[in-house]
Amino acid sequence: MNVLGISGLEGAMAFKKAHWPGLEDREYRISQGHDSAAALVVDGVPVAAAAEERFNRRKHSGDFPASAIQYCLRHAGLTLDDIDVMAHSFDYAPYEKAYSMDATTRELYRDVYSRNALLSLANRDLPEFPEERIRHVSHHLAHAASAYYTSGWDECLVVVADGMGEAQGVSVYSGHTGKLDLLAEMSALDSIGILYSLITLHLGFDFNSDEYKIMGLAPYGDPSRFRPFFEQLVQLHPDGSIRIPALRCNRTREERENYGATRRHLRENLLPAREPEDEITDDHRDVAAALQECLDKVMLHICGRFGEATGSRRLVLAGGVALNCTANGHLLRAGLFDEIYVQPAAGDDGSALGAALHWAAQAGEVSNVRFPTPFFGPAYSTQDIEAALAGFGEQIEVQRYDSLGETCAQAARLIAEGRVIAWYRGRMEFGPRALGHRSILADPGHPEMRDRINAMVKMREAFRPFAPAVSCEQVHQWFEVPSGTELPYMITTVDVREEFRAELPAITHVNGSARVQTVSSLDNAEFHTLLKAVGKITGREMVLNTSFNVKGQPIVNTPREALETFLGTGIEYVFLENVMIGRRNAAVSHIQLAGETVGALT
Repeated sequence: MNVLGISGLEGAMAFKKAHWPGLEDREYRISQGHDSAAALVVDGVPVAAAAEERFNRRKHSGDFPASAIQYCLRHAGLTLDDIDVMAHSFDYAPYEKAYSMDATTRELYRDVYSRNALLSLANRDLPEFPEERIRHVSHHLAHAASAYYTSGWDECLVVVADGMGEAQGVSVYSGHTGKLDLLAEMSALDSIGILYSLITLHLGFDFNSDEYKIMGLAPYGDPSRFRPFFEQLVQLHPDGSIRIPALRCNRTREERENYGATRRHLRENLLPAREPEDEITDDHRDVAAALQECLDKVMLHICGRFGEATGSRRLVLAGGVALNCTANGHLLRAGLFDEIYVQPAAGDDGSALGAALHWAAQAGEVSNVRFPTPFFGPAYSTQDIEAALAGFGEQIEVQRYDSLGETCAQAARLIAEGRVIAWYRGRMEFGPRALGHRSILADPGHPEMRDRINAMVKMREAFRPFAPAVSCEQVHQWFEVPSGTELPYMITTVDVREEFRAELPAITHVNGSARVQTVSSLDNAEFHTLLKAVGKITGREMVLNTSFNVKGQPIVNTPREALETFLGTGIEYVFLENVMIGRRNAAVSHIQLAGETVGALT
């Protein structure tokens, strides 16, 4: 059985702009259906998946994922005729009556949320696909399926937490014997994800986009000052549920659409809203710290109570809140569960995978094995790379190597020298993290490296930390984890061993933590080879690893995009497979390698 899962709601933001003109651009993200994607499951096994943003180059795009669908089909050598089911990771049909209460919501349902709206998009982009093969999966069930059916566990507790599904903020499931049984739902009126996003907006960042920046800012603040506010704001109930009265005070249609009353409550009782261009002060840092502490407590509360009630010692997480690495780290260290698995594409792009897996499971075809490092996106051929290089001939210098070993040896030398390189190999990652196939790499031991990359390459806020990628063999040497720990998805924070924090300034956050990615020779072999080469020179099988993009840009997909981003930033070299590229007219020093002289930027 061939099942294609899709996510996204193309018309949501356009509808909001038409009906609520004059808002700030970042306020239009208070809407549903961003991060559209397609994922293909063949005979129960995921074979391809990609977000539409990687093709249309619009970050967080919610467009119908036509390009991602075509990629999935090409990769598998299939046509639309071969697809048995196309499953969409939203199902608003049970809520049609609720949306009929006023003219605006009735129009929203008709034009954006309804089955007819989806069929219209499918007919536009895939006119030959039969409508009867298009199915729907409720949003949180799709998230849950994406995590449970890739966990490798027959029995576990599954917690989905995000801004909202169709009407839910949190859903809790028991995963067992290949099935998902719903245990509890918490309304979007009490959504910790929406609250976190609203305060993200209040602090001058983008709703449903910049929450990870608040996570990075939080360790710079003191949570105690605003702790009483958040303890009153979010109520923890003995049954494991939560209640957030400030989200329930929006009475009018206008207030409900933009959380007007909630935002007024924050202005009047927390602190004035910060504009994006304003300075970040201690007040903002302290609010971020208290908000993150609140989220940590909420996730411990929900997962702990339901873990206790079910007796489950294995926890599976999905939904946008599951991308909060700090909260995941607290859960890991709390000892409430023996094992925790977070689906690496935990946001709405991953719900496309879950929709496909859900329908495959209904057919009894899913083979529940642990998700490998998610290299499910496109790869490009030597011919594609050479064609891209030809387009930049006057701007670049090119050095070709005969093997992965030679390429890694040269890249390791550059990293050890303090160079910033881009590393582009194989299939693109699925999900928000670059895990060694579309990465910018540097030595984590250089004190100035974090500020340098933030300012010259990533063009982003200086307070945001970078993550380390480290071999599985050495992770316990540098970080406070047991030997053999595997954290392959860069989705959990752990503590850097205190004696090495000064030695690893570029990846050690102000609170001593790091968002670690472990790298194995089994499912990330080429990146592992590079780390081994780095270790031979530095003694550390570790690099600073950040995504190959600049602020506001999706992670690069094609070789041409890689070269354009390289030339537009302070990256010093880019490796496209076994080809090293530098700038032709840059001032150079020289490195001697195997009897050949190659240029190196100074």
